[in-house]
Parts: sequence; C-alpha cells; structure tokens
Amino acid sequence: MFEITPFDPESYRRQTRKSSLVVIAIFAALGMGLATLSVALFGEPGGNNFRWNLAGILAGLVLTVLIVRHKLWHQPFMAAAAYGWQLKRNLMRITNVMHQVEAGVAAGDPAAMKLLRFYHLGVAQMHRLDGNSSAEADFARKSDQHLERMQEQDLAPEQTCYDPAWLEAVKKYKVAKK
Repeated sequence: MFEITPFDPESYRRQTRKSSLVVIAIFAALGMGLATLSVALFGEPGGNNFRWNLAGILAGLVLTVLIVRHKLWHQPFMAAAAYGWQLKRNLMRITNVMHQVEAGVAAGDPAAMKLLRFYHLGVAQMHRLDGNSSAEADFARKSDQHLERMQEQDLAPEQTCYDPAWLEAVKKYKVAKK
C-alpha cells in the first residue's frame, strides 16, 4: 500500500539533486574504473579496445544499479528520490489503464472514483514537487470536477492511499476500440 505523504518541494528537489549526484559519482567511478581495468586486462596495446571499454562501462552500470537498489535505496538521503520513484510508478500503473478507470467513473463505480481521485492528488503533488505550476493549474479543473462528483456520491475526497484492489476492480471495464 502506497500513501501520498507531504513533502516540501524545495527540500524534495534539494534531496533528489543530492542523491542524483551520489549515483552519478558512483557510476562514473565504477564505469571509468572498470573500463580501464578491462582494457588493462584484456585489451591490446595500440589496438581497438572499444569492446573492452564498453564492457567495463556496462559492468559499471550494472554494479551501480545493484548498489543503489540493495545498499542505498533505504538510506535517509535517498528517501525523497525513492518516494518520487514510487509515486511515479504507482501513477503510471493507473495511467496504463486510464480508459478503464474513466469507464468505471462514468459507470459510477466507487473503486474507480477513488482511484481517479488518488491519481489526481498524486499528479498534483508530482507537479508541485517538480515545480511544474503551469501543468498543475491546467490539471486542477479536471480534479475539481471529479471532486464534485465524488461529493455527490458521498465518497471521501482525501484518497491519499493507493489500494491495488481498486486497480483490479476497474480492469473489468472494457473499452470499445475506435
């Protein structure tokens, strides 16, 4: 279960920049170090060592991903980046079935209504965190219309928790292909 949590946008951007720089530094060190090592071990002096450079860089990329995922992901300095990634991932799950969500909302399905409200709240937060105020203003009108519809059905407007069961519930709505 994922929950939208308040974040100060300036603090969020500062923390994500810091974590990005750490990951970039790790990748640069590993990529260059392993490329140099692979050329030194397997390359030919004066020959074409592109494949050994590439192999070292790819090994550095794989090691960087493993280090980030298994060692750094749960560190406090990565909290903002991990939260942003999880928020975007959950929003993408909803986006992938948006036609079905909209069909469920049109049918008055409470699960679809809640899912769309979570989506609206999540996208609004992502716009704020990313400093994208123009997109947030355009998006607010749709969100407000949906909020009014939820209130008409006596559904709680604060849907800050994502329930995967809502996603499964809306998948039953088939959308006619044009």
